[in-house]
Amino acid sequence: MERDHSSDSSSDEEEDRRTLVPQNEVKPRHPFCAFEIGDLPARIRRGFWTSKRYLLAICLPLVLILLFFSLDLGSLFNGVSIVRTDSPGDRMRESELRALYLLRNQQLGLLKLWNQTLSTAHSGSEASPATPSVPSNSSNSTTSGKVVDLPQSFKSVSFAEFRSALLEQIKLNKQIQTTLLSAHRVGNTSSELSDDNMGFDLSGSGVDVCKIVERPKERKTIEWKPKKDRYLFAICLSGQMSNHLICLEKHMFFAALLGRTLILPSSKFDYQYDRVLDIDHINQCFDRKVVITFEEFYEMKKNKMRIDRFICYIASPPCYLDEEHTKRLEKLGISLGKIEAAWPEDAKLKTQKKRVVDDIMPKFSSDDEVLAIGDMFYADVEEEWVMQPGGPLDHKCKTVIQPSRLIILTAQRFVQTFLGSNYIALHFRRHGFLKFCNVKKESCFYPIPQAAECILRMVERANAPVIYLSTDAADSETNLLQSMVLVNDKPVPLVKRPDHNSAEKWDALLYRNHMGGDGQVEAMLDKTICALSNVFIGASGSTFTEDIIRLRRGWESASQCDEYLCQGELPNYVAELQ
Repeated sequence: MERDHSSDSSSDEEEDRRTLVPQNEVKPRHPFCAFEIGDLPARIRRGFWTSKRYLLAICLPLVLILLFFSLDLGSLFNGVSIVRTDSPGDRMRESELRALYLLRNQQLGLLKLWNQTLSTAHSGSEASPATPSVPSNSSNSTTSGKVVDLPQSFKSVSFAEFRSALLEQIKLNKQIQTTLLSAHRVGNTSSELSDDNMGFDLSGSGVDVCKIVERPKERKTIEWKPKKDRYLFAICLSGQMSNHLICLEKHMFFAALLGRTLILPSSKFDYQYDRVLDIDHINQCFDRKVVITFEEFYEMKKNKMRIDRFICYIASPPCYLDEEHTKRLEKLGISLGKIEAAWPEDAKLKTQKKRVVDDIMPKFSSDDEVLAIGDMFYADVEEEWVMQPGGPLDHKCKTVIQPSRLIILTAQRFVQTFLGSNYIALHFRRHGFLKFCNVKKESCFYPIPQAAECILRMVERANAPVIYLSTDAADSETNLLQSMVLVNDKPVPLVKRPDHNSAEKWDALLYRNHMGGDGQVEAMLDKTICALSNVFIGASGSTFTEDIIRLRRGWESASQCDEYLCQGELPNYVAELQ
């Protein structure tokens, strides 16, 4: 049987009233009698005190208002809040949580170091008692008979790595101490100043964490000795300048294999390469004429310019040529021979097959005077050979394809003016990169806060005071990035190349030679400044970045700290695809 909740509630309330009423009852007062003379003084006193209370209630607010305005107590109340969000307790809790996070990172770093030493020791213990011989770096040389003492080699290499990793942990420990001590700051001072150990000079620790990568002593190379009156006509169509430079480098490799002089494209068909590249430098590297401009080819042939044979490396579309570009070649006065594919079966493939020299020579060897093989940007041929520092060709220079002398001098003057001897260069690609990265299996487009964290880790590692920012990002993005790149509450300047100002002389050479304001010249200038940096952070998937890496390898400026932005991380947020 259900209980009647309403009756229970009313009975409880009555019980409560019976309990509470006796405690609040007062004795009934006797009715006042006019003839009770003895009570009159008491009545008068009660009336007097009642009047005083009313008077006090009226006067007290007036007194408080006068005091408020005369003593400016409002300013005192404004400085007082019921809850202090920046109280010492809150600051200490925040710093402790931050320190715990850093300690967790330090633990992971030490565990990684420990595991590496264990794996190295394990592999060393399983090595054969007989000391093996070590092959040389050159792929076309025989195995060296030099005997290497394995334990000694292990000690020299692993000890340097161990010191570098240990230095990283010392830096992290310093950051933890700074974080914990930040809660005890008073005004502009900090208890950090009283700790002598905090003055540990990481720069004088004897370990160059971001030291220069040593160039291999030997390379696998071939000689480029062109035959008389045998030419390879370069055609590069894919993408922008960086793609075209990669295409040209592969054309040089083919020209050397086939014993031909390379004809650079016309500026009416392609970029004006002599404005951004040092063409004379290329020939000087080989002590012979290996490259000629289209204008030189025109002067030699006049009205008899002809591509005798088209053997296309890319099968579909043939030579990567469309109808528009074919017509543009014909407008230059060039007659075209029959276009054929070296591997017609590749037309059905989504990706290019890897090719080696033994695949190339039978297909492209020809006695025709002028040969063309089409766009080579997508050609996957002898990648390790082509991408090695200095390239695959035998020459006397550090690198063959490099910026013009005027661009190199302008870059050096910019560095001297704005950056100094120690700086990080960051290629921060944004425009069009959001869509490009998100269609990949793993996106390479990072939110600004995550990018800032990655950059700060590199700043701590490289111990650099300034960052050169090469970017196509909008000011809204770069301003936010700048506000978040802070070390010990101080901003690390992100320096962008400023607009031309006649009062500044660092870019005077370009404008004196009518090269200022040229988009391709400025892009090559950006690459050069990045290539001269102590540490370079690139954009994964960008050929602009890859060309900078190529220059750094050739110029021997590549650092052990060089990496892609947030390398090894995925973006912490990725938008859905449309």
